[in-house]
Amino acid sequence: MGPLLFHLAFPVTDLEETKRFYVEGLGCTLGRESPVALTLNLAGHQIIAQLTKEPLPRQKGIYPRHFGLVFTMEEDWKALADRVKVKGLTFYQEPRRRFSGSRLEHQTFFLEDPSHNLLEFKHYTYESAIFGEHELSEVGDKDEPR
Repeated sequence: MGPLLFHLAFPVTDLEETKRFYVEGLGCTLGRESPVALTLNLAGHQIIAQLTKEPLPRQKGIYPRHFGLVFTMEEDWKALADRVKVKGLTFYQEPRRRFSGSRLEHQTFFLEDPSHNLLEFKHYTYESAIFGEHELSEVGDKDEPR
């Protein structure tokens, strides 16, 4: 099997604002665009911003829905966090460290796009935590609404 790319379609309410956020802000590459959708390259993965006329309410926390990237190199995670600050994007949660001192320790931040979609960007201290560490049951923050 050859390399696989992840694909995600998500709702947005304004394509021009979305393009500014993802292309100018995050640095995504713009692919095809139509009056109802944008195809974006997010670190080699295809994400599709689909225009909706339905209002998109804000979530009450980071759960149950968000998407993003897991960085394998800490300096790349830091570079994106710095870019976000320079570009003036909206942090939903500022950069912070979660599960300090455990095998699940990671740095993370959340952004909110103009349509209230939440994006998480993180880097694990121990790469094994990405898919492993099965004996540990913590997933996410206990105090966040679900």
